[in-house]
Amino acid sequence: MKLLRFYSISLLIMLGLFMFASSGLAVCTEGTPCLTNPLKSAGIDSPQTLIGKVINSVLGIVGSLALVMFVYGGLIWMTSSGSAEQVKKGRDILIWAAIGLVVIFSAYGLVRFVIIGVGA
Repeated sequence: MKLLRFYSISLLIMLGLFMFASSGLAVCTEGTPCLTNPLKSAGIDSPQTLIGKVINSVLGIVGSLALVMFVYGGLIWMTSSGSAEQVKKGRDILIWAAIGLVVIFSAYGLVRFVIIGVGA
């Protein structure tokens, strides 16, 4: 009984989605339906452009997080009051934030190389 109800609800959801999807079709001059690119207004013409914009956005966020980690590590180090444990903790945070940036930028370079290779 539960399985029948699940399939019924799934079928209704799918039919509803197809109804809304068909209403978004534009009519071309030949009278045949055609689709328009909703991302064209944002300047995105290809999947490579979309992926590039997503990667750049993610890198901006990661760069901001790295800045926060550098500030936090420096703050821990500066407020250590001579405690060797706190100095080590602050230094470790700074070192790992720098290593994280190297890994992120290496991954970005590799992904960019692959995207340009696929797009060419």
